[in-house]
Amino acid sequence: KEHLIHRKGTANCCGCWHVVVNRINTICHPENLQSLYTEPSLYTVKAVLILDNDGDRLYAKYYDDTYPTVKEQKAFEKNIFNKTHRTDSEIALLEGLTVVYKSNIDLFFYVIGSSHENELMLMAVLNCLFDSLSQMLRKNVERRALLENMEGLFLAVDEIVDGGVILESDPQQVVHRVALRGDDVPLTEQTVTQVLQSAKEQIKWSLLR
Repeated sequence: KEHLIHRKGTANCCGCWHVVVNRINTICHPENLQSLYTEPSLYTVKAVLILDNDGDRLYAKYYDDTYPTVKEQKAFEKNIFNKTHRTDSEIALLEGLTVVYKSNIDLFFYVIGSSHENELMLMAVLNCLFDSLSQMLRKNVERRALLENMEGLFLAVDEIVDGGVILESDPQQVVHRVALRGDDVPLTEQTVTQVLQSAKEQIKWSLLR
């Protein structure tokens, strides 16, 4: 009996040891080591996408050269749509990237980050964009309304993300700034005084954020 207990304990020990060794090997894999030692970066967002319910692009903005050509971007968008449009989850890992997404009526919203990016940060961008558009479109967030207000969409995204860096996650602030910018006339028609006043307003709101 003692012999059996000893053998059983040894087997359990060996099993645990194999688990530890496998875990160490996984962590020490070159690709995983690279992600562990990746320095923190302000460049959180790789892309913001809005697709219709057929997977066709309505809006896309890429912030790096992960997909440098339109052909590669469209292929990625089709892939991401096919993998997500029938699922209920909000986060996916695809082509080495972290994807957070949500759908509404006939629209699919996506925010893309690297594989080691914090999903909560990406989700904050996604929610801010959706909530901002919901206010701007008076809760009528669907394809037709969006296409009729593309200028507001462009301004909203620019207020939330700049060059991949997250600037704002409060939809109230985004909507307010979009309204301010939407009231501006073309630069060629503005006087120097008006330009300076507009700049002062932007600085004031950035300080009050």
